[in-house]
Amino acid sequence: MIQGSIVAIVTPFRDGEIDVDSLKELIEFQIANGTHGIVPCGTTGESPTLSHEEHEYVIELTVKTVKKRIPVIAGTGSNSTEEAIRLTKFAEKVGADAALLVVPYYNKPTQEGLYRHFKHIASQVEIPIILYNIPGRTGINMAPETIAKLAKECKNIVGIKEASGSLYQASKILHLCGMDFILLSGEDALNFPILAIGGKGFITVTANIAPKDVAELYNAYVRGDFNRARELHYKLFPLNEVMFIETNPIPVKTALGLMGKIKDEFRLPLSPMSPNNLEKLKTTLKQYGLI
Repeated sequence: MIQGSIVAIVTPFRDGEIDVDSLKELIEFQIANGTHGIVPCGTTGESPTLSHEEHEYVIELTVKTVKKRIPVIAGTGSNSTEEAIRLTKFAEKVGADAALLVVPYYNKPTQEGLYRHFKHIASQVEIPIILYNIPGRTGINMAPETIAKLAKECKNIVGIKEASGSLYQASKILHLCGMDFILLSGEDALNFPILAIGGKGFITVTANIAPKDVAELYNAYVRGDFNRARELHYKLFPLNEVMFIETNPIPVKTALGLMGKIKDEFRLPLSPMSPNNLEKLKTTLKQYGLI
């Protein structure tokens, strides 16, 4: 089942290479703290700067490390349809449970282009597909009508990570697609509201550093303890804000570095945090009890 708190896990680096041991440790940290699923090679995993070989390696390593304990939803999107197909076929071959495919960035296709892109990918694989709509990064918004058309015509397009920031759009998606369609929050600050409108969970950055609380927010909601879920929503709110004071994943990798879990290393064009924002991050993490 694709539901609950699904961490968009970082890709740790050390001296320019993938830090395999740290990645394995991060995966175990997530599972031990109740995370319901893992997304390797998403935006938070710095997929744009991974080579094709590294991208495949991280997916396969995650699948092998998780060992079917929780679902692995591999990031396999691209602004090249053929590249997305190749990555998705690879994820299917190595045993990922689903694939996350972002709206093509930079080339800004029309709604018809988006429809044809995703339909063609879906026709080439059997693995469940989660669409990923994030207009702030891709430069284009996938309309709810386009999403509904794909959901109707492609049996393996089963859900969407919705990161437009619009609860209206998220509600319209479910209105058009039906409540069985898997709506996942792509904005940590909207995780609780997304559940309230019928969402099945969230693909989350904040769970990298506070997995237990993010998972418990979901668990409390589904068991009907709405007061506890709301309490965690507001407890997590400062973390959710500070995770995005600079471009993701700069703050979350810096936070994990401060927590002693990884080396806070990035690949250009991402760079270390500014001194002022670093102090804000440290203050928030201290107040939360993470450092």
